[in-house]
Amino acid sequence: MPILNVMVDSVVPAYVVGDVPHGVVSGALLSALEAIVGKTYVMSTPEDLLVYEYDATIDRARPQAVVLPNTAEQVAEVVRAARRFDVPVIPRGAGTGISGGALAAVGGVVIALTRMKRVLEVDPENRIAVVEPGVVNLDLSRAVAKHGLFYAPDPSSQRACTLGGNVAENAGGPHTLAHGATTSHVLGLELVLANGDLVWVGGRTRDVPGIDLTGAFVGSEGTLGVATKIVVRLSRLPESTRTLLAIFNRLDDASNAVTAIIAAGIVPSALEMMDKMIIHAVEQALHCGYPLDAEAVLLIEVDGLEESTAEESTEIDRICIASGAREVRQAVEQAGRDLLWAGRKSSLSALGRYFPNFYVLDGVVPRTRLVEVLRESNAVAERYGLAVANVFHAGDGNLHPNLLFDERVPGTTEKVLAAGAEIMRLCVDAGGSITGEHGVGLEKRDFMAWLFDDADMAAMAKLKQAFGADEYFNPCKAFPSHRGCGEVGHANLQQAAGRLGGELYV
Repeated sequence: MPILNVMVDSVVPAYVVGDVPHGVVSGALLSALEAIVGKTYVMSTPEDLLVYEYDATIDRARPQAVVLPNTAEQVAEVVRAARRFDVPVIPRGAGTGISGGALAAVGGVVIALTRMKRVLEVDPENRIAVVEPGVVNLDLSRAVAKHGLFYAPDPSSQRACTLGGNVAENAGGPHTLAHGATTSHVLGLELVLANGDLVWVGGRTRDVPGIDLTGAFVGSEGTLGVATKIVVRLSRLPESTRTLLAIFNRLDDASNAVTAIIAAGIVPSALEMMDKMIIHAVEQALHCGYPLDAEAVLLIEVDGLEESTAEESTEIDRICIASGAREVRQAVEQAGRDLLWAGRKSSLSALGRYFPNFYVLDGVVPRTRLVEVLRESNAVAERYGLAVANVFHAGDGNLHPNLLFDERVPGTTEKVLAAGAEIMRLCVDAGGSITGEHGVGLEKRDFMAWLFDDADMAAMAKLKQAFGADEYFNPCKAFPSHRGCGEVGHANLQQAAGRLGGELYV
C-alpha cells in the first residue's frame, strides 16, 4: 500500500531532487489549514512557494503548500490535517541548512516555524531557558546576557538560524570544540508526533531516568516529529576571553599546529582555519586585518578564568611559532575580538565576490590526517577544474571545503557534485565521517552506506517506526533512497522511481 497518496501534477525544474513529481494539495486540505492558522498564514501560489523550494544547498524542491503556525497546538492540528489527507509534512526553520534537510523532496506541506519565536522562560538560578523553535540562535544569548549567561552552540549562521533547526541538525559551530554541539545543551523537548499528539521527552535536568529520547531526537533532521518547545542549558559568560590570530606562510604548518595544540593538552573553545582564498575574500569585504600574503591563518580562542586564559594563550603562541607561524596576534578587548570573528562568521558570504555559487562540504577527519586530506581534496578540485576555498573547524577535524562555481555554465553543477562526492569519500577513507554538523539530509543520504551496513540502517529505520513517523515527516532525508525519492541525493542525476497510477510511493 502507498504511504503517501499524492497525485502527479508536474515535474520539478532543473536541479531538483532527481525527477520527482509534484503532488497536488487539495482545496479541502488548504481550507483545513486556513481554518487552523488563518488564510494569511497559508501559502500555495507558485510565487509564494518559490522562496521555500531551497535552502543553502544546490538542490531545489518545491512544496505544494506552506503553513506558518503560531502555537504548538496549531502545529499539532496541521499535522493531523495533513495526515488525514495522506500528505507529508516538512518542518522548516530559517532555511539556512546546508544539507537539503528542509526541502520538500516529494512535495507536501512545509511547516515553517518562524512565527514561533518566543523565549518563554529564563531561569538564571538553574541556568535553563524554555524557547520556541523559531527563536534565532543569537537572540537567545542576547536575551540572557543580562543574567551573565549565554547559549554556547554558535553556528556561523547564528544571526539567522533558529533553534528548532539547530535541534534538527544537531548544529555545531566554532565554539563547540570545548563546549559541545547542540545535543550537549538540550535538556527537554515538546514534540508533535505523526498522529498529532503533543508529548514531552527529557525534562529540565541533565539526568532524566530512562532511555535518552531527547538525545535520539536531536539530530534526527525532522524525520521523527516537530519540536515545538525546547529546554536548553545556558552557560556562564567567562571571566576572560582571549582571541589569537596565528599567521602561516604554509597551509601544512597551520595544520600541524592544530595537532600540536591539542597534543599539548590544550582544548581551546575555538580553533578555526582559513586558507588564502578565504583570507582575500574576507579582507576585501570586511577589512579584518588578515594578512593577504599568508597561505593560512588560525583563529584560536580560549576562555575561562583570567589566570588560565593568560597561561593558555602564551603556550598556544609558543606552539604556533614552533610549528612555523611567522606571527601570532592577540586580541583581549571585545572590539578587537569581534573584528577577527566577523571575518570567520562572514567568510562564506564573502566568497560571492569570486563566484555566484558555492558548494560547502562537511567532512570530518582525524586531526592527524588534516594535512593529507586537505592536500588530496585540493587536488580533486584541481582535477575537476574547480576553485576551492577552505574555512573550517580545525580543532575537531571538521572540514568545510567550498567548491566555487557558476551554475549557469552547462555541466558545471554535475562536476561540482562529482568532486564533492570524491572529497567525502576521502574523509571516510581517512577514518572520518560524511558530516560534522550540517547533517545528512538530502545531500549525503546515499553516502551512508560508506559508514553503515544494512543491519545498522535497519536498526535506525526502526526508530522512525517507534515514533510513528514512517515517511510522513520529512521523507527522503538522512537514509539511503526509498522508491520515489530518487537514487541519489542530488538533482538531475537519476530518475525517481515509483510513479504508479498517479500515486507516489516512498
